[in-house]
Amino acid sequence: MSESRPDAEFWLDSLRREGAAFRAAVTPETLASPVPSCPGWTVADLVAHVGAVYRRHAAHVVRGVTTQPEGQIDPGAAPAGPAVIEWWDESFRLILAALDSTDPAAPAWNWSIQEQVARFWFRRMAHETAVHRWDAQLGAGAALTEPIDAPLAVDGIDERLDTYLAGKHDWPDDTPRGVITLRATDADGHWAVRMRGVGISLLDTGTVFDDEPHAQAAVTGTASDLELALWGRVPLAVLTVEGNPALPEALFNA
Repeated sequence: MSESRPDAEFWLDSLRREGAAFRAAVTPETLASPVPSCPGWTVADLVAHVGAVYRRHAAHVVRGVTTQPEGQIDPGAAPAGPAVIEWWDESFRLILAALDSTDPAAPAWNWSIQEQVARFWFRRMAHETAVHRWDAQLGAGAALTEPIDAPLAVDGIDERLDTYLAGKHDWPDDTPRGVITLRATDADGHWAVRMRGVGISLLDTGTVFDDEPHAQAAVTGTASDLELALWGRVPLAVLTVEGNPALPEALFNA
């Protein structure tokens, strides 16, 4: 895991930067292009999805309560054609305004195992946007993709592990057991994960790396590649894998 978690200002700055890069990748000419990392989607579908996410979660932020809303919050239908870009622009303004005006420690419902405070949504929206920015750039042309900044990617790996995979309950019956370590080659990020068959546990990396238990598998790569691989955007083959390959295959394909 990373040595310290970023604060809400870091996430908000990252959201602004990644949102601007997402928007720069989207033009009327690219809307019909397929997004290889999101099979079946065009760039227009991606724009509509991200805009809906912003609208839905802005509502969670401003509700200011920890109770789950009754039913799904309706973000409204995204318009067809180039108008979806302006709809996304307004959606982005809505999420920025909601987060800008909210104390990160204020009550706010979320679906995860994390604390029910608005800080969750600062973090989630930064990473939602970073990964989908990469998708949008890929849809515009593979040569245009830029890696996720290492500090943001390190926290994105944290989030993927401590929020999504730590809270996942539907692991296949044949999920292997053992300890796997992850290391970023371009940032201060290292993680140790115990695959328990029915779930995962994040371990104290100081204990794992210095004493015991010895890991059965180790994965290294840039922070961006590690995060993108954990989200299924790039294949495990872009990373260096040592030891039992079944462990990283189970973790990265979860």
